[in-house]
Amino acid sequence: MEYSSILPIIIRGVDNIGAFKISADIEICDLALLIENTMIIADLHLGYEQYLNQKGFMIPSLQFKKIINRIGKIKESSGADNIIINGDLKHEFGKVTRQEDRELKKLIDYLKENFKKITIIKGNHDPITPYISHLKNFKILNTLKIQDSLITHGHFIPEKIKTNTIIIGHEHPCIGLRSGERIEKIKCYLKGPFNDKKLVVMPSFNFVSEGSDILHEAIISPFLKKAKISQFRVYAVENFEIFDFGRLSDISNIIESSKEKGW
Repeated sequence: MEYSSILPIIIRGVDNIGAFKISADIEICDLALLIENTMIIADLHLGYEQYLNQKGFMIPSLQFKKIINRIGKIKESSGADNIIINGDLKHEFGKVTRQEDRELKKLIDYLKENFKKITIIKGNHDPITPYISHLKNFKILNTLKIQDSLITHGHFIPEKIKTNTIIIGHEHPCIGLRSGERIEKIKCYLKGPFNDKKLVVMPSFNFVSEGSDILHEAIISPFLKKAKISQFRVYAVENFEIFDFGRLSDISNIIESSKEKGW
């Protein structure tokens, strides 16, 4: 996809395949963040297709294979030895569906075979995750400090944050850009100020939905509700390509200007 045709002049010099630094010790590699030899992913929502089927949406169960393939490609590209899942490993809140049970077992087996260390952060969809048999040997954490970054899911704000950077999921950010009569949704990272800290918001590692459009939909994370989101920088990602779309305020201004000019 040539995004400069959708959003003229905003893409600034980033069309990288591989990893792209957004700070001294944090890199974007597709839908994962890299800190040293650790990859971080968020919001897998295993079992989401079965949940949608029960709601009347006939969605085939295809995302698990995509999740495994994408983890493998990121590992191959980055050389990461360890993995952190930053919340919402599964979708259902208070039960474990057949699809979730089956996919959790396969995922854990795959991760054990391919990573030296596996860490799971508890998300808002994970109230019963610590009690699932496949995860009984794992410690489920609310937060984790790695270097100068605090990793937490993002559905609550921890007390006494001592790191300079906070990494969250939860929001599932994507950006919706209009091209003629259609809107193209692209998963994205957000990076900007939160009080005296730097906040990095990760896209979901879910392939059923692109996520929540930060230009047109309400934000849900308490972090972003307390932040000046217009100051956040947007890094769109698609198939290992990273696009620096600039600040959210710049994107909004250009879209408004384009509407006035009839683009």
